[in-house]
Amino acid sequence: MKIMLNLLISLLFLNGCATPSLHSNATAAQSRIDYLNAFSSRYVIPRNVEVWLPRQYFLTPNTALPVLYMHDGQNLFSEHSANFGVAWEVDDIAQRLMDEGRIKPAIIVGIWSTPQRRMEYFPERAASYFSEQDKSVIEKLKLHLGEGKNSEYRADDYLKFIVQELKPYIDTHYRSLPERENTLIAGSSMGGLISLYALSEYPQVFGSAAGVSTHWPLFFNNEQMGPAEKLRDYLRDYFPVAGQHRIYFDFGTATLDQYYEVHQLQVDNIMRAKGYVQGRDWVTKKFPGAEHNEQAWQARVDTILQFLLKP
Repeated sequence: MKIMLNLLISLLFLNGCATPSLHSNATAAQSRIDYLNAFSSRYVIPRNVEVWLPRQYFLTPNTALPVLYMHDGQNLFSEHSANFGVAWEVDDIAQRLMDEGRIKPAIIVGIWSTPQRRMEYFPERAASYFSEQDKSVIEKLKLHLGEGKNSEYRADDYLKFIVQELKPYIDTHYRSLPERENTLIAGSSMGGLISLYALSEYPQVFGSAAGVSTHWPLFFNNEQMGPAEKLRDYLRDYFPVAGQHRIYFDFGTATLDQYYEVHQLQVDNIMRAKGYVQGRDWVTKKFPGAEHNEQAWQARVDTILQFLLKP
């Protein structure tokens, strides 16, 4: 009886020690950001790239993770690099959601934008749909922005950089899941446009996309509707039909976002015509009162991630 009692006490002691040990390992694991500064390319000018690895990447060393590529990477993780001093705090929010089991663990790649941002994010092939009047007003916009007459569209080269150079680097140097269903892309404003363009031009590469406050007007208001209408013509022709992709849209109602709803409603019609079902493989969300800035986008990062990385 005494031997059995001692054995029972020993087992209880060992079990009691095992749990704190495992808990200690879990809390010791930390997320990490790798900085790929001045990442070079044959297609576009060098730019910084940040690779955020969640805690789970280190806790499960034999597991590969999906990858979410995001534009305007300087605004994602740190207020010190953010253009207006406010970051999306994607790393902190994503880690919390992963720890709570509300989203799948994933690698998040932040691609910094450059002074060529507008032309890199402008859906290049959509410009071939422009009428002469559309081209004229676009050239005036370029001059207004100080980008020079006949400045070149660079979105096709920017996507080549992501698909042919950056993605292979990530898939080689990190434990990523390279398949379409595990490759996601997202951005805000013009970054929303280039995300949808990426899905349209490379439907075999990207499985999901998010257009956050997508800048449908292309201008600063809705006075010039022609180019936006031609952009929708491009989407009608090239946006992939439903079946293998998932799409997130949203918009606010204040500042620049106040001009988006009329466009988004028409894009929603295109989504339905393509076979997408609201709430299943596509969602459009309206955020009353939300402005066009990082603070507003930070407030809904959890909503965006829960759609893109649904467990």
